[in-house]
Amino acid sequence: MGPHAAASRPLTPAEQADELEERMMEELNDKIATKSVLFTLADGQTDMVSGAQLMAQNPGKHFLMGADPRLPKMPEKPTLIDFFKHRFASTNHLLQSATHALKAGLDEKVVLACLLHDIGVVSFIRCDHGYWGAQLIEPYVDEEVSWSVRVHQALRFFPDESVGYKYPDLYVKFFGADYKPEPYIEAEYQRARNHKYYMTARLICVNDIYSFDPDAKVDLDDFVDIIGRNFRQPKEGLGLDNTPSSHMWRTLMWPTRFL
Repeated sequence: MGPHAAASRPLTPAEQADELEERMMEELNDKIATKSVLFTLADGQTDMVSGAQLMAQNPGKHFLMGADPRLPKMPEKPTLIDFFKHRFASTNHLLQSATHALKAGLDEKVVLACLLHDIGVVSFIRCDHGYWGAQLIEPYVDEEVSWSVRVHQALRFFPDESVGYKYPDLYVKFFGADYKPEPYIEAEYQRARNHKYYMTARLICVNDIYSFDPDAKVDLDDFVDIIGRNFRQPKEGLGLDNTPSSHMWRTLMWPTRFL
């Protein structure tokens, strides 16, 4: 096929992806954006291009050591709201969950826990997302919220008739009828059953499974005041303070920084 024929036909998805990547790389100007091993592991690759190789492939360029111009710019002192707007991949499910909890008249800590329960998924990774999400927020919220975000990952696989929660039909579709959670999930569930914050975590599950309506009208502004009262915003900016999870927020700000 000649170049004129290629130009006249619609681009294939692969060609569109290549064109987008080339255009985005041009936006970096004299910088080299790098991907961490976690990116390539998701493609089944365990190798990594060395810094020397990348320098050889990009003569005259230096590695990116700050903000990636291809991503929305973060303010000087980022807040949780800024991460919702500029870094989280999708927030509709979180907002639906929190909206259900708000309309049910639940305590603000429960509403916040529903709002934050899947930030591990929308910001980092699906695997063990409850643990990742809890670690992200632990320095900034009450223990009830972070503990509940952590253990909801286990509780969602186990029914609780007292609140009308059964094993989700969706999970049968997703994982198969024969799926059984790993032993560490079972152990987490058993530990959580008699915990003082058990019901908060269980209410995340209740307001989680029914929050996948693509046409739902939800608004982050509905939760600004609740976040303000229950999320301890650092004066330096989220990620620029000094807590055990600050580095995780910085990674979200600068995911392609070389070191």
